Amino acid sequence: MKSKKLVSIVISLYNEEENIEKLFEELQKIEREISKQVNIEYICVNDGSKDHTLSLLSKQMKKYKNIKIFNFYRNFGHEIAMTAGMEHATGDAIIFMDGDLQHPPKFIKEMVEYWLEGYKVILTKKVTKDKEKPFIYKILSASYYYIINKLSDFEIPKDFPDFRLLDRDEVEVLKKIDEHDRMFRGMLNFIGYKNYKIIEFEVPNRFGGTTKYNFKKSLGLAVDSIVQFSTKPLRFATYLGVLSIIVATLLGVDTLIEYLFYNHQRTGYATTLIVILFMSSIQFIILGIVGEYIGKIHIEVKKRPLYFGELIENHN
Repeated sequence: MKSKKLVSIVISLYNEEENIEKLFEELQKIEREISKQVNIEYICVNDGSKDHTLSLLSKQMKKYKNIKIFNFYRNFGHEIAMTAGMEHATGDAIIFMDGDLQHPPKFIKEMVEYWLEGYKVILTKKVTKDKEKPFIYKILSASYYYIINKLSDFEIPKDFPDFRLLDRDEVEVLKKIDEHDRMFRGMLNFIGYKNYKIIEFEVPNRFGGTTKYNFKKSLGLAVDSIVQFSTKPLRFATYLGVLSIIVATLLGVDTLIEYLFYNHQRTGYATTLIVILFMSSIQFIILGIVGEYIGKIHIEVKKRPLYFGELIENHN
């Protein structure tokens, strides 16, 4: 008799104590429905939670033998949490999801069925916007995707969250990308994929707790992903420098014409001040752009481990 394939479900958690019990209730329902088709293992990555997330995960591990916990010593971030889960997952396919129940577990069954049909990548697409996100966040999110897709060499589609299934072949390719700053959505698009399926879903309200992505974290991820997947900002800095030279030249020509042909005497104070402020601003923008890239190089060449933590397994 042919042995069943194993599916690893990687769950990223940060201060999700209010959601853990409900999350595993839903996951166990789905596991029972697909138990004849595949075996399941759970890799729960506790991303340095400051609440009772770890202890509640430990309780779940005592109830269910197929749960493993990777506990970060501090908060390393969502992208690194998914990386750690991926590196410790042993399944023939990996499903990535968040632990806040906004990635509905009920779609896992559909993902597995498509995978067993032969699809290597199963993506999900949000057909409704996050209800709890403020309007300004939605505007900034739309602006971010517009900017990154203009700057990037490949498209990163909007409304495709990290809730997805990847076949082991895709995972092994993904693991070859050895970078400190990571954005899973961008990395997968960088690799490219053809044999895929898309599942549309409505984003439910959070069962408990609040969103962990504030404006500061979202902005940081936006800057990291733009720098990570494009060198066009450096080219933009060059264009900006050329533009400033053209503007300064035109101002100089205008001043010379006014003086030679119209005999307009000027003190030059205002013009000088405007030119200095303009050029200084341009220089600071260019230095900022170059500094971002140098900073990324500085981090990468150190080759520090992406995370520190311990794997907690069920030995019962």
